[in-house]
Amino acid sequence: MSLIAPRSYIELKPRFDRGERQFDAESNPSQARANMNKNVLENHDETEHLDDAAIGHAFRISLVAIAVLVLVGATAVYWFSQPEATPEVRETKLAPVKIREVSPVEIPKVIFTDVTDEVGIDFVHNNGATGDKLLPETMGGGCAVLDFDNDGDQDILFVNSKNWDWDVENGKADEAATQTMALYRNDGGQFSDITAGSGLDVSAYAMGAAVGDYDNDGNVDVFITALGNNRLFRNLGEGKFEEQTESAGVGGDQDRWSTGAGWFDYDNDGDLDLFVANYVQWTRQYDQAQNFQLVGGGRAYGRPQNFEGTFPYLYRNEGDGKFTDVSAEAGVQVRNPATGVQLAKSLGVAICDLDENGTLDLIVSNDTVQNLLFRNTGDGKFQEFGVLSGIAFDSGGNARGAMGIDIAPLRNDKAMAVAIGNFSNEMTALYVSKRGRMQFFDEAISTGLGPNTRLELTFGIFYFDYDLDGRVDLFCANGHLEEDINRVQPSQHYEQPPQLFWNAGSTQGTEFVKVDAAHCGDDLLKPMVGRGAAYLDFDNDGDLDVLVTATGRKPRLLRNDLDLNYHYVRFRLRGDGEQSNRDAIGAWVEITVGGQVFRKQVMPTRSYLSQVELPVTFGLADAESIDNVTIQWPDGQRQNIGAVDVDQTHVVKHFSQ
Repeated sequence: MSLIAPRSYIELKPRFDRGERQFDAESNPSQARANMNKNVLENHDETEHLDDAAIGHAFRISLVAIAVLVLVGATAVYWFSQPEATPEVRETKLAPVKIREVSPVEIPKVIFTDVTDEVGIDFVHNNGATGDKLLPETMGGGCAVLDFDNDGDQDILFVNSKNWDWDVENGKADEAATQTMALYRNDGGQFSDITAGSGLDVSAYAMGAAVGDYDNDGNVDVFITALGNNRLFRNLGEGKFEEQTESAGVGGDQDRWSTGAGWFDYDNDGDLDLFVANYVQWTRQYDQAQNFQLVGGGRAYGRPQNFEGTFPYLYRNEGDGKFTDVSAEAGVQVRNPATGVQLAKSLGVAICDLDENGTLDLIVSNDTVQNLLFRNTGDGKFQEFGVLSGIAFDSGGNARGAMGIDIAPLRNDKAMAVAIGNFSNEMTALYVSKRGRMQFFDEAISTGLGPNTRLELTFGIFYFDYDLDGRVDLFCANGHLEEDINRVQPSQHYEQPPQLFWNAGSTQGTEFVKVDAAHCGDDLLKPMVGRGAAYLDFDNDGDLDVLVTATGRKPRLLRNDLDLNYHYVRFRLRGDGEQSNRDAIGAWVEITVGGQVFRKQVMPTRSYLSQVELPVTFGLADAESIDNVTIQWPDGQRQNIGAVDVDQTHVVKHFSQ
């Protein structure tokens, strides 16, 4: 208000003075003008004085306001910058620490006894080696367990190679060496060689076998993989086989090298189709031209890195004894995305419905290139995504020298575990995924399997419950390629001991515990040049025995002398041949014991170049009863059996029969 009142006063007074001055000007104009000029100057001085006073007053008020703001700000800074008062220290009593107690690991004592000679097996594998060191000499051979005469005993087929044709011509070949396959009939635990006249007394540079009833006539048939053309033999019954390779159309190309193979019904039409893995593109001339050398001198066996890869075969069963090669249209031919060349260098195949969509998927182990996972889409096609699933490489992103392969439920059926045997100085892989998913992680190190398998070169590998405690254990057949490897690498040996790993359970610090001679016997761990491997109950006592082949040497049949008084149950399934293939390959058996469910798949294709027995065996430990049994047939239908007796083999037929 003090700034406004003077300005009103200054505006009113000149009008009053102007009237007085106007009256005087009439009588004295000169004086009027002088007085007017004087008044103007006086008024102007007075206005400037009043303006300065107003500005000064406003400036003083502004200074006061600024000072107040600074004081308030300083007070706030001081107030908020003060440390909080130290809270009162109060002691809280902690709950006592509880330590989870882990039961001590006690490996069961289960002795395996070498009974090869005792039971009448005298087969010796012939790899044709005479010193030229050709790559195929290092890879064979496999074996197959089958009940070809349907008497309930597990018979054995040994896959053999032969002398090289050029060595026969120049006189270098061993004329006394076995040149054909070897079929042994099991008669109550004793074996008889019935190869001669069986139709399987054929000569080929063979690798492995796949067994299955492809024509649904009730007799198991035999497919032989080889370097060159493959062979298919139809079981006529009474120990006789007839070759059907040409009429069936499954011989493949003469320049291919086929390895692992397996029968499975990929299109769910009730008959068995056939997958055949192929290794590398090989010729004698190319192999010898590489001039592979050992460190320190001397020719060495070649590396697969120096050979190009190949495509596998997928044959669709047309149901009339003929097959169609659908490899290209089904999507199992994979090329290197960078170079466009054929990628696969395959040795093993595992078959399982990993995503539980009702169709069987394929996992293919490859030597020095990535492993492949073919997801069955259900419309006759496969999608490959081994990289996306985590199974293609090791944890460092590297491809390994993968050989044999197997898959089984693990950890109370909550997970699926893929075991792959790898080359020396590479750990055995243990890819684990939650059930129904296809996202794998290599848990070899954390389970204890990896460190104990790093040095060995593993070929055959399979899961089996050797002590019948209800958990799947693991067997590995080992052996190097080079007879002189110890001269180059002191840590390596040509003959290597097989390995047995006992499953201690996922709650233990080490899940897979290596079994020593004190707990499995010296016979099982005796060094050999191991290749193929399979399990079977050849003596029908309920526990699982082990068969191991060797390249260029005798196989080994190891009898399981389990003496723990544990119980078991075995199942042999028979499909109807229409909705389900006759062997029920791909079916699942589920048993419920004490409220816990256990599952096993009917799948003979396991390990390396080999086939295990068709019946499935469950270890029950000390359980004396089974609550329920359910069969999930390959066509997806489920059949409830109910409770069954233990310590027996039960034959279950498809309910349509």
